[in-house]
Parts: sequence; structure tokens; C-alpha cells
Amino acid sequence: MFYYVYIIQSAKNDELYVGSTINLVQRLKEHNQGLNFSTKSGKPWKLIYCEACLNLNVAKRREKYLKTSQGRRLLKRRLKEYLYLRKI
Repeated sequence: MFYYVYIIQSAKNDELYVGSTINLVQRLKEHNQGLNFSTKSGKPWKLIYCEACLNLNVAKRREKYLKTSQGRRLLKRRLKEYLYLRKI
């Protein structure tokens, strides 16, 4: 079983959201149905990045790191080309 750390982007305002889950497809549906308070205002959401982990603790630690300022900088570098092409 895999545990996923994912990044979704709002089609409404280009906001990024970092989360983790066991079922990626179901979780994306929940975000787009407005079932998550944190992402309700930005729907619809699109999955732009995910990582698979074999351990729940590793996935939670990775999610927590990606939500820090250093983690956000890493994401910006990793998604640089995608984010740049979105602005064109």
C-alpha cells in the first residue's frame, strides 16, 4: 500500500495546496466537491504533483516539510517549468 503526498492547484486562483492521502483519486474528488474546508473556495482543483511513500510516517513528515518555507522553495524549483508555462 502506498501513501501519497500531493500538490493540487486551483483553477480559480492558481493557489497550491499540499496534502497526503491513501486514496489519491478519492481525495481529489473530495477537494473538488468542496468537502475540505481549506480548499472549498478554490475549486476546481487539478493534481499537478505527487510522491508515493511506503510508510505513513514518512508521508506525513514529507507533507509537513513541503508546507514549510524551505519546502515551498523546493516545490517552486521542482515545478518551475510547469508554473512558468502556466503564465504564458
